[in-house]
Amino acid sequence: MSDYFNNKRIWITGASSGIGEALANAFAEHGAHLILSARNEQELNRVAAGCAEAGAGSVIVQPLDLSQHDTIPGIAENILKRVGKIDILVNNGGVSQRALTKDTSLEVDKKIMNINFFGTVALTKSVLPNMLTHQLGHIVTITSLTGKFGSPLRSSYAASKHALHGFFDSLRAELGNTPIKVTIVCPGFIRTNVSLNALTGDGARQNKMDDATSKGMAPELLAQKILRAIESGKEEIYPGGKEVLAVYLKRFFPAYFSRLIKKAKVT
Repeated sequence: MSDYFNNKRIWITGASSGIGEALANAFAEHGAHLILSARNEQELNRVAAGCAEAGAGSVIVQPLDLSQHDTIPGIAENILKRVGKIDILVNNGGVSQRALTKDTSLEVDKKIMNINFFGTVALTKSVLPNMLTHQLGHIVTITSLTGKFGSPLRSSYAASKHALHGFFDSLRAELGNTPIKVTIVCPGFIRTNVSLNALTGDGARQNKMDDATSKGMAPELLAQKILRAIESGKEEIYPGGKEVLAVYLKRFFPAYFSRLIKKAKVT
């Protein structure tokens, strides 16, 4: 890969583990300046130390709770004062779900939407004016294959990811006459703690590793695919294993897909 990311100012949410941590390390190896955000400051500091060792130009740890929408504009303003501008915003923070619709409380539905959708939108809106002023920037949003189709046990999660697709597809169209780019990343099963942290119907963590997740793509490999997609300016990618085929089954053979997803092993 080229030195495309050298000295780029990159803000990553959900950076304390999993995909976010893998991305932080990958960008660090290319000499990027990083802003790392998540709720767990201790884990962010651990990731930051690794990024510094890997060659990051600089690392700022900025705790951020995506569910606290009112705090986001102020946090973004503070970061922009420190770094001047953001070259790449990576919206990666979020929470998954493992519960049937009938068993999921409305409060859990709201919590998932507040974090995954409204939190991501709030941060994007807080950074976008600066990108427009400088006429540069790349907004990368990590969604999921369930942003392209729904599956059992993921009703609110899939809804939040579908909402992100609608929002960022619209934003990309609005930015068509500017240099600002929008990339949507729709991973399949990735080997992270996403299923351990997934919310059950009453809001408790599942605390269980799904078989499909444990056998998924390594987050380090996904990070490399994402970096290549950003550098080449791709609008949307579907990294994963054979589960990616479901995107095309849904598009070209919807009736067959409908029968298949009812029986699919999604945990």
